[in-house]
Amino acid sequence: MTFTSYLEELSINEIYNLSKFVVEENFNHHINKDSFKSIKKDIKSVYEEEIEYIQNSKIFVSRNSSGKITGSIRVLRWNFIDKLPIQSLFGINPLLTIEDKPFNDIWHIGRFAIKKGIKDTNLFKKLMVCAISPVCSHAENIAFAECDSKLLRVMSLFGIKTKIVGKSINYLGSETIPVSFSYTGLIAFYEENKYLISNQDLLEKQFSLKTTLLCS
Repeated sequence: MTFTSYLEELSINEIYNLSKFVVEENFNHHINKDSFKSIKKDIKSVYEEEIEYIQNSKIFVSRNSSGKITGSIRVLRWNFIDKLPIQSLFGINPLLTIEDKPFNDIWHIGRFAIKKGIKDTNLFKKLMVCAISPVCSHAENIAFAECDSKLLRVMSLFGIKTKIVGKSINYLGSETIPVSFSYTGLIAFYEENKYLISNQDLLEKQFSLKTTLLCS
């Protein structure tokens, strides 16, 4: 089956739809329907977290011809005040993992999901390019994420280099591993795949995110 899709930035009034999509697809990919007992609670938790982050984040989704979400990803510039998922889920202080290395901005990448049944590797690459573009805007930027173990393997196959910074847990139905991304671990993938984003406004908005946040 052929899937057609387009990318866009998600509006704030669709955060609940995003939360529902992310949670349901995580469970669809990893466990059977008999295990969906906590799904409403998880949707509420994801929604509340993303509403808290919305002033400092950008969410990107792909949609099919009917306007239904088929993929998602979110990038957040940390304000050092809000608690990141890596802190609340794993008890990891991002600053301690950086140690005494110089850094510019700290970003968090999350809410990556693709609708079950879609096998388009370019969709994976497009969503990832949107998320890592601000990280790749400065050589001393660093990002953190909580990655499903299967996703971690896929990223490695595509040349995205990560550093595991803690032990895995079960989250949203799958083994989830805390990782960090450096500029050097991302830039090769970014340069190789940024051409896939035909709407360059998406990337330009990402590069202006830092200025927007600093001025807000």
